[in-house]
Amino acid sequence: MAPGVTTGLPRPGSDAGRRFAGGAALLLSVLLLLMVVRLPWAGDLGVHAAVLERLRTDLSHPGNPLVDAHTPSPYYSPWTVLLAVVAETTGARTFSVLRLAALVGLVLLFTGVRAFVVTFTRRAAAVPLALLCVLLLYGVRLFAWSGFPGLTSLSLSLAYPSTFALGLAFHFLALLRRALGGRTEGPRGLPAFGALGALLACVLLSHQFTGAVAVLGAAAMLLGARPWPARAVWARAGAAAALTLVLLALWPYYPFFSLPGAGGLDAIHRPLYDHLVVKFCLVGLGVVALGMRWWRDRRDPLVIFFLLGLAVFAAGGPSGHHSWGRILPAVLLPAQLALAIEIADAGADAFARRSRAVAPAVAVTALALLAGAWTQAGALAYVLRDAALPPVLRDVHRIVPWPSFAWAARQVPKGATVMTDDYFALRMLPAYGPYTVAPAYPDFFLPDERRRREATRRYFAPATARAERLGILKEYGARWVVQRTGGPGLPEGDPALREAARGPRGLALFEVAEVGRGVVSARRAGPATAGSAR
Repeated sequence: MAPGVTTGLPRPGSDAGRRFAGGAALLLSVLLLLMVVRLPWAGDLGVHAAVLERLRTDLSHPGNPLVDAHTPSPYYSPWTVLLAVVAETTGARTFSVLRLAALVGLVLLFTGVRAFVVTFTRRAAAVPLALLCVLLLYGVRLFAWSGFPGLTSLSLSLAYPSTFALGLAFHFLALLRRALGGRTEGPRGLPAFGALGALLACVLLSHQFTGAVAVLGAAAMLLGARPWPARAVWARAGAAAALTLVLLALWPYYPFFSLPGAGGLDAIHRPLYDHLVVKFCLVGLGVVALGMRWWRDRRDPLVIFFLLGLAVFAAGGPSGHHSWGRILPAVLLPAQLALAIEIADAGADAFARRSRAVAPAVAVTALALLAGAWTQAGALAYVLRDAALPPVLRDVHRIVPWPSFAWAARQVPKGATVMTDDYFALRMLPAYGPYTVAPAYPDFFLPDERRRREATRRYFAPATARAERLGILKEYGARWVVQRTGGPGLPEGDPALREAARGPRGLALFEVAEVGRGVVSARRAGPATAGSAR
């Protein structure tokens, strides 16, 4: 570093710099391990728990995870099938198995980032810096979505297949770079590429959007390989791709190749194209780092990865294919990793330490990470009570965990169908074993999805006649109703309903005692227990 230039911050290449970055990464790792224990619920955890419930009931033909219908589902993946086998073998409760999934996903993600980063640099500070950038370097507006490994997003989605798939994708890309060889070692043989093909199929089946990111990453690693791969290497890569396609075609739980033509996902992904600057402005530092890498190497793999992801993301907005926005990790991750690698390399290089450019770069990166940490500081509330939070953090914006539905799940048998239009009930009750009349999420494999949603709307419409409401309950075999006290639906005093439980937010659970002319009772299969630990 030039005389007189100082920032008060340790250089990334120094022992103090490595300890500083390593300590910060360790603190975030401990925080995420606490998330494994707490498993905060403010998102799609319910559908993943429901998937395990259905697989535990019937491993070979689980049916739809959310409604009582015999349809395939892309939620049934090699990972969830393995988790269901573990659950049945050990007798563990569903949420205990999800905690195991969260732990495995976290370990896979962190070790995957390490394995990938060390294929670019051996600097000791690069790995902890990369973890910090991946967790914190986004924007100044809180953003959380599965498949995006920001601290808040990861805290809520640790147990999701997307976390497992992303960790596996990093390992896949690292192994691919090693299989391609380099200037000092030759490429690996056909068995190694075959294993890569099987690994990519597992990523694609476990989380299709993350699989698309991995495919773009694989293309970038191939196009950016040095030396340029020989024909034999391209042939092995082609054989690996063919194996991937075969395994995808043979997967028995859902027709994978029907997914690209499925519609209905663009509306829910429209927010991915909103407020991009405030949500991802800090990643601009990574784009600068990518520019530096491109200046040195026009075929840098991280640059190609970024450009491929950016092209797909940019095409999705104007074309109305907003689900293509899920490719955004292919834009963010290369930039985040490039920044970590560039800072670590510059800080460790003897010549660079004498450059006036290093100190400002370190300072700006540190400030950006602090800004990202502040934006996501509300994640501390997932493991600490409000009273234990520092006063300055109590008003930081956060995604509030959802209310528990254990009060209703204790009464409703597994496999029973519940009529409800409550946002949280639709997304949480299936986690405990019951079905709902309408699915909480778009389901292009469910042929009567629109009819089910319309039936739910009509049931709760104020003008709907009693006889029509009873007919809807009978048609879908709904023996339970969750509705707001005094809200639309059959009134509380109706002879067809028997109050079973009351919950927060003015909700009540009713057992249907009368359908049509006769009197029926809900089939008793024992109360749902999947979420009793919650």
